[in-house]
Order: sequence, then structure tokens, then C-alpha cells
Amino acid sequence: MSRRCHEVDYKIFGHEMQMVEVELDPGETVIAEAGAMTYMEEGISFEAKMGDGSAAEKGLLGALFNAGKRAITGESLFMTHFTHNGAGKSHVAFAAPYPGSIIPIDLSTIGGELLCQKDAFLCAALGTKLDIAFTKRLGVGFFGGEGFILEKMSGDGMVFIHAGGTVIEKELHGGTLRVDTGCLVAFQPSVDYNIERAGNLKSMVFGGEGLFMATLQGHGKVWLQSLPFSRMADRIIANAPSHGGGDQGEGSVLGGIGRLIDGD
Repeated sequence: MSRRCHEVDYKIFGHEMQMVEVELDPGETVIAEAGAMTYMEEGISFEAKMGDGSAAEKGLLGALFNAGKRAITGESLFMTHFTHNGAGKSHVAFAAPYPGSIIPIDLSTIGGELLCQKDAFLCAALGTKLDIAFTKRLGVGFFGGEGFILEKMSGDGMVFIHAGGTVIEKELHGGTLRVDTGCLVAFQPSVDYNIERAGNLKSMVFGGEGLFMATLQGHGKVWLQSLPFSRMADRIIANAPSHGGGDQGEGSVLGGIGRLIDGD
């Protein structure tokens, strides 16, 4: 059976600020979120296109429709297509927009579909279909941390998504996994995703774990992140001097001079 997606090799570099280098043979293409490229070698050209270039798109209207759906998930209207037009092998690299991990997933090994949080997509082999999926339950939409809309990726090639902090892969075999709503990165469609209260009233108010938790049940793989970007951003804002936080580790003479200059 022939593959729909281009077959690409890759290598991931780094730990806290990771980067993925994709190896392309002549004629192969990788699609990426606009602005994600770090470097590319000789022989590779790039072009911004409205759409993912998958076979599911039909003409200009199909590309416009899919670009509009991508905009709903917070991604850009245009995607960049990187194609190797030279000889031999060449490489193009992409970096995540904030500290965390890049997760390589071969869709052909997990049933051809993946659901993930908004803004998680980094890059993928050409032929991968990027779409949106609506959560089935009202409570999940309001309290699930990702709203009513998730990103859906389908195909039989490699996709690369990014998440905050350390990422762990769990596999469910009919059991239930309870997760902080912001720590859920991606899961297979065979996993049932729901929301439940975080214990009794005292636990909800004073437990520090939020009012609701995500429950994952069924059979399939789940990817979790240790540091959601929203949590990191909240900590930075809360500790910023302009928002009532204090200066920590900025007590040098040069640091004080710099703050005086900035305040003028």
C-alpha cells in the first residue's frame, strides 16, 4: 500500500529549548508553521501557501476553507512548504516557540489520527492533513483548558508537535487517567476525553489543583506536558515588578543602573 505522506528522516537536538532537523531527499517536502524555521541547507526552497497541501484539499476554495479553520485554532493562515529541489540529501530545521519538548509522532503507527491542543503543531511531512475537531461535551469545552476546538492531524507520515517542559507518553489499556486540564498535549481519538470536579468543595478551593480535572479513559496513547505555557506565563507576570512582584537575582549595581535608565 502506497503512502500518502512523504517519508522524512529527522534528528532532535537540545533539551530545554529543542530543535528538530528534518532530512529531505530530492523532491521531498515538509510543511511547517510560519516562522518556525531555524536554518535550511543548499538545495531547499520554501514557499508560503494557504493550506497544508494534502490530497484532501480541493482547489482554492478548499485551501481557503482549511486555512480559516486553522485560524480558529490560533495557527497562521499560511503554511510554509520547504522542498528539496537539489541533489543528494539536504536538511531544514525548526524550533519550538517557547521552552519545552518537541514530540515526533509517526501517524502510521497510531491509526493515522491524532488530536492535540491548539498551537501544538510545529511541522509535518507533506501529505499530512491538518484540521480541527470539536469537543463532544459542553463541560469539556468550558472547563477543559483548550476550549471547544482541538487540532486534528491525519495521515501516514511524521508529525512534530511541541509542548512545555518535559513530555511523558502514557498508554491506556481500558483504565482511567486524571490530568490537570492544562497538562494534556495530545491523545488518540480512541481515548475518551471528559471533565470532572477536582474532589470535594474544600479540595476544589484550597487544593491548588484547580476546580476541574481532565479524565482520559479507554485504549490509546496520551501525551502530557509538565509545564503548560499558560502556567509559565502566569508565573512570569505575577513576579514582574510592574505587577507587584519583587526583583529576584537582579541586585547588581549594573542591574540597578539599567532599571534607572529604563525608567527615564
